[in-house]
Amino acid sequence: MSSATTEQAGKKRLNVFVLLPLIVFAALAVLFLVRLWSGDPSRLPSALIGHPAPKTDLPPLAGLTARDGKPIPGLSNAAFPGKLTLVNVWASWCIPCADEVPFLEKLAQDKRIKLVGINYKDPTDNARRFLNRYGNPFAAVGVDASGRTSIDWGVYGVPETYLIGRDGTIVYKLVGPITAENLDGALNREIAKAVAAAR
Repeated sequence: MSSATTEQAGKKRLNVFVLLPLIVFAALAVLFLVRLWSGDPSRLPSALIGHPAPKTDLPPLAGLTARDGKPIPGLSNAAFPGKLTLVNVWASWCIPCADEVPFLEKLAQDKRIKLVGINYKDPTDNARRFLNRYGNPFAAVGVDASGRTSIDWGVYGVPETYLIGRDGTIVYKLVGPITAENLDGALNREIAKAVAAAR
């Protein structure tokens, strides 16, 4: 074998070794993107599923009244036992929160559940204006001004919705806004399962 042939073979091997890290990086980047885009953020796991709802003692939203003029109460753990409860974490500055209000209104009509809200890090006037503008579907609204209670609930960001069983245990968590698709799919399915389990 001539020295020129040997030199060419050496250069080919060198080129492969130079390109190998780039090939490995490209493969990992593709794998990362595929996993990222195939994920559904609404299916993020919650360590609280199957555990009692965290300690909740939130004051009412000042000045918020029902249609009959009675003040809407705040939110505490006492609201959970006895009936399936849907807890929706929302804020006036959250655009998807406004988009989900029609679906919350629909859920508020469902006699199988009680719908309550946690107002997350929101000035009182803004929160009240939001509910006056879009409608108040909640039987109770607790104000979490510091965000501490929401952290205890494991909130990633607003909106999020939790289904609490009649025994006060968290049975389901929905990350992101309620939509026509997930209301008719996962959320109604989980409500039906919780109703059946409570019989």
